[in-house]
Amino acid sequence: MAHDDQSRVTALAGIYQAVDCVMRIARTGSADTAAMETCIYSLFQIDAADTAAVYGPLGAVANGSRQLVAQLTGRPERDLELTRYVASVIRLERKLSAQPELLGCIGDGIAEAAELRKQHPLLHPEVLARFAYLYSETLSPLKPRILVRGTSNHLQNPDNQVRIRALLLAAIRSARLWRQLGGSRWQILFWNKHLLLQAHRYLDQASHRQPTDSGSRADAD
Repeated sequence: MAHDDQSRVTALAGIYQAVDCVMRIARTGSADTAAMETCIYSLFQIDAADTAAVYGPLGAVANGSRQLVAQLTGRPERDLELTRYVASVIRLERKLSAQPELLGCIGDGIAEAAELRKQHPLLHPEVLARFAYLYSETLSPLKPRILVRGTSNHLQNPDNQVRIRALLLAAIRSARLWRQLGGSRWQILFWNKHLLLQAHRYLDQASHRQPTDSGSRADAD
């Protein structure tokens, strides 16, 4: 894949989008379906031609791009909890990168989920449960653990627990892509203006996408 600035910001937006979905489920019990579909879709894209193809049509990570812009500019407002989650995801992915056996297990688990995907839509409970189990078996034991905070009745709901774990796995996937494309936590700290420019560019391109463009993923239901 090309290691260009737009690709890096797209992957970073993928992290923000998955984490934002996690926070919304933890706080309110629900998240935007299209945003969640993009996150889960990305888990299946092992041999994507480029970064954009990992997430689907242009605009697929618009929500994540908006979250990134808000964190960099404070408009409409910064959410420090979101920043902490993103930092935790990036740290956890670095721990994972040093565990080849776990990477192999995740690869095998994704292949099994792909078989389920042949019969079920992206957000089907069985598909999400497979990814949630995969997260629990491979990533939960690693330190630092990602502790999700929210409203107790939402966090105690088994369906929400499954969705949160599956989305955290998607966040890790985007963090891995971000690092493979040359991204680092130092860029998040010191390249604010550059990241902001690329995030705005992505949002502008998405807003001007022609209606004749493909508006759905090839295998989305």
